[in-house]
Amino acid sequence: MSLSLIAIVCVILFAAGLVKGLTAMGLPTVGMALLSMIMPPAEAAALLVVPAVLTNLAQFATGPRRLATIRRFWALGLATIAGTLLGALLLGGLESHLAPALLGGTLVVYGVFGLSRLALHTPARLEPWLGPVMGLASGVLTGTTGVTVMPVAPFLQSLQLDKEDLVQALGLAFSVSMLALAATLSMDFTAGGDLRLAAASAAALVPSLLGMEIGRRLRIAISQAAFRRAFFACLILLGANTLLRAVAF
Repeated sequence: MSLSLIAIVCVILFAAGLVKGLTAMGLPTVGMALLSMIMPPAEAAALLVVPAVLTNLAQFATGPRRLATIRRFWALGLATIAGTLLGALLLGGLESHLAPALLGGTLVVYGVFGLSRLALHTPARLEPWLGPVMGLASGVLTGTTGVTVMPVAPFLQSLQLDKEDLVQALGLAFSVSMLALAATLSMDFTAGGDLRLAAASAAALVPSLLGMEIGRRLRIAISQAAFRRAFFACLILLGANTLLRAVAF
């Protein structure tokens, strides 16, 4: 990897960490959207594993209700693991242009959902069976695209959790997704069994954490509404670009 490419990757990881610090999510989403423009999606996912896992584990572990969150969402977590394993297996059989197409489509859908600000609500009676379904679907998308947010993030938001509980639940869901993805990459289901990529992923933690800390400090100083609009609009543009490049393949 050339010095110029390393510098670009560091800037991307810093930006992804910045978004994570500002919004409590988005590191794999932004990272995959930008890194997939300069490398294959499987390599981008492998590079993001260590920073995504550790930042999400920290987000979960620093919350006030760890055991209660695990008890409530354990079935969703297990389904996410199963879905991620299935998605990684499916990725091995996809044509090379389909993975970027899935990634681009996922980013566009998530961006449109974010801009629409739909007020979803899941009745309590539906949560026990809908949670595992959402976890399975989210896991499949994680395994095939490296993006962890859809549809689990909208589902958790629809449960009307308070702010801290939502941040902690997102941390748990994203941690499980990325740990399962790390396992699939280490078992070489796709293209991940490379020690150099593992070392690069560990090094990627530095710019990611730096961006996350700066984002956390900026969170109280900027308009969250304006930032969210810009964030989701950028995701739509990045996703559309990725999708068009894949379709034109």
